[in-house]
Amino acid sequence: MTAGQASDLALIHGWGFGSAVWQPLREALSRCCRVHLVDLPGYGGTAAGDADFTQTARTLIDDLPDPVTLCGWSLGAMLAVRAASLATQRVAGLILVGATASFTQRADWREAQPSALLDSFAAGVEERPEQTLQRFAALLNQRDERARPLTRTLLASLRSQAIAPTAVLRRGLDWLREVDLRPLLPSLPTRSLLIHGEKDPLNPLAAAHWLAASIPRARLEVFAAAGHAPFLSDPDRFVRLVEDFCHADATR
Repeated sequence: MTAGQASDLALIHGWGFGSAVWQPLREALSRCCRVHLVDLPGYGGTAAGDADFTQTARTLIDDLPDPVTLCGWSLGAMLAVRAASLATQRVAGLILVGATASFTQRADWREAQPSALLDSFAAGVEERPEQTLQRFAALLNQRDERARPLTRTLLASLRSQAIAPTAVLRRGLDWLREVDLRPLLPSLPTRSLLIHGEKDPLNPLAAAHWLAASIPRARLEVFAAAGHAPFLSDPDRFVRLVEDFCHADATR
């Protein structure tokens, strides 16, 4: 789904939520960019397929205009980074929202979530996927000063699209468990804007600082008192940042 004019901007949702999560911002962003709402495989009625993480990132960039700015949220940000690493000449910029290099804790990476959290959600999507996604919506806003209205917005987003099949949700959790992008970042040439909530309960702010220090052409914008969905916490600021980034001189 595409709207707007000028620079091409692709919005990539995170785990559990389809492209409808971006609808509150679509009109405002369409005033400055040609907006492409991306539904990952299995979301929004698209075919689920059986591609792995890297294949999905490759297909994502191959299906978009050249050049394009990729704006990804959470798991969508991880896919955006992988896509940029595969096709650097096609990506004009990266906007990484609530992002991390590795969602899961590792021996040398503690600014992340324990595997037990993913185990809990994996069990939940097998038994009660709708209720599990509702619980996830509440969790990611847990520390946001606007937690209640933001959770209502996310729940409305969930209701507006068919829930992704259980196999798709399970595969996304596997990616969050397995993918570690840290080795790719020092050689990533793409200019990048990181937007992160100060109180993100899923991907800690320390993970965003690490990303900003590891990607050569990156800068970090922190949204005070915001949780894992800063684009909904302060949509006006988010739109301004995206517009400025998309229209900035690419050599900066």
